[in-house]
Amino acid sequence: MSCDGRSASGGRGSMESVTGGDGRLAPLRPTEVTATLGGEDLCIAEARDLVADFLGGRIRTELGIPVSARALGDAQLVVSELVTNARKYAPGPVSLELRLSRNAVVVAVRDTDPVLPVARDADAHRVGQHGLEIVKAVALAFEARREPTGKCLTATIALFDDLPPGP
Repeated sequence: MSCDGRSASGGRGSMESVTGGDGRLAPLRPTEVTATLGGEDLCIAEARDLVADFLGGRIRTELGIPVSARALGDAQLVVSELVTNARKYAPGPVSLELRLSRNAVVVAVRDTDPVLPVARDADAHRVGQHGLEIVKAVALAFEARREPTGKCLTATIALFDDLPPGP
């Protein structure tokens, strides 16, 4: 499915297309959204937009839950890094799930490649391949696990500035 045909689901099962009258993504539950992204480079920008809509629009504005500017930026950065890697290394569609969990947003990216990523040692002289380092630095928690059809990378981002990042 292409980026324009994002699908939403309130849980883990089959993807059900749910859109509002304006064609924008509308979740089955207000604290969770899942999108299937196609293979176009535009999907990365749309994934970042989905984070902004979810955290800035639904969570902050509609539900009245505070979301710091740092949290919004960190969540967009994490999504950008994880979706970019999925597009680069895995064939097929990528699934993006955003879920509110207490004082954090849980970002889960699923792809079809079963190989788990390995963070490289920090090297200020290395050009590129710092994505996982960045994700681990800004996340409260990070997990990579194999699934029957590939893998799932999950990062938890604090919504408030007084929660410390990273382990």
